[in-house]
Amino acid sequence: MDKKYTLRYLPVFEQDMTEVRDYISQKLQNPAAALRLVEDTEKAILKRLDNPLGFEPYHSTRDRKQPYYRINVRNYAVFYVVIGNVMEVRRFVYGRRDLPNIV
Repeated sequence: MDKKYTLRYLPVFEQDMTEVRDYISQKLQNPAAALRLVEDTEKAILKRLDNPLGFEPYHSTRDRKQPYYRINVRNYAVFYVVIGNVMEVRRFVYGRRDLPNIV
């Protein structure tokens, strides 16, 4: 029988997502692209919810209680951990940033 997971978003993820959405929508003046990115990110997260542990953990230099996992969405990365039956989405960052110092 498949294990069911619940989804939880940390406020820092929501802040990351809002900043990126606003940047694309307002600074780059492309609200349609911003909306597509948000929708694609939501779809990728929900798809991963079916089997969040079925992927290789993100290799980090930091010592963590739970390993981080990564979902690539276009040029961005979603980072999450699994705690019991909860998939906790923690960060949404541009993939070309210095990821080891961010997550």
